[in-house]
Amino acid sequence: MSILIGGTIAIDHISTPSAEAENLLGGSAAYAALAATYYTSPVHLVGVVGHDFPEHHLAMLEGHGVTLTGVERSEGASFTWTGEYHENMNERTTHRVGLNVLESWDVKVPGAIADARIVVPANMSPDNQIQMLDQCAAEHAFVVADTMDLWIEIANERLHEVLQRIDLLVINESEARELAGDSNLIVAGEKLLAKGPRYVVIKLGEFGAILFGPDDAIFRFHAWPLREIVDPTGAGDTFLGAMAGYLASLGGSSFSFDQIRDAVVQGSVVASFTCQDFSTRRLETVTESQIQERLDGLRAISHWE
Repeated sequence: MSILIGGTIAIDHISTPSAEAENLLGGSAAYAALAATYYTSPVHLVGVVGHDFPEHHLAMLEGHGVTLTGVERSEGASFTWTGEYHENMNERTTHRVGLNVLESWDVKVPGAIADARIVVPANMSPDNQIQMLDQCAAEHAFVVADTMDLWIEIANERLHEVLQRIDLLVINESEARELAGDSNLIVAGEKLLAKGPRYVVIKLGEFGAILFGPDDAIFRFHAWPLREIVDPTGAGDTFLGAMAGYLASLGGSSFSFDQIRDAVVQGSVVASFTCQDFSTRRLETVTESQIQERLDGLRAISHWE
């Protein structure tokens, strides 16, 4: 089943305590689209890039089954992010953000891909998310969305409009507390459900995720234990894309709590690969057998009689 993923496509410059790399593929939609290709095809990408965007990044995505008909080419400069991770890889400093082409971008969804049954407005402004949803033709599409602290702070009202139009919200723990106005994550998850989504997933980074659903349903899952983290950039977006791709592989556009639970597990496993190299480098080379091996490993270390 086809899936439509919209959001940022960026050029990243990243440094860590042990290494640094420039002109990397970044952006919420780029990571999510690549992750989704491990489960379904075609994966339609919607975004905007500038005249300076490296063509080999787009070629890589296309080679993995991502369609680029929804990627707009602009004469301006591409969106860029420059950041530094510290000894504790959960802490990072943003040194520079170049919005560039994003400053005046209006989402345009080509009619040929607007009928996707799984729609993912990944991390971008709520205005852009609403533009994307307004152009999607499938009446009963399943919508999975992400957000970030910036939009909670400066576009809260529009973000709440988005929450009324989605089926699954994926959000990290600090943002969940801020958006819900509660420091207790269980209460926060319940409050976020009350804002509109049928399901809510709170990402806990290296500690996994919590899924909330109807009738007080809850599922707590841990992440694959990594001994070394090279670059955690995009892990949350990978998680989002793998979840959505897995759901697309099931067919239909309505899913049970158990199916969303299984998607959380798949997303967590695929996201672990992203952390093992800069940008999408490791994610690009993952095999189905490697994904299955980690799924089996997590089942073994999570089970008791």
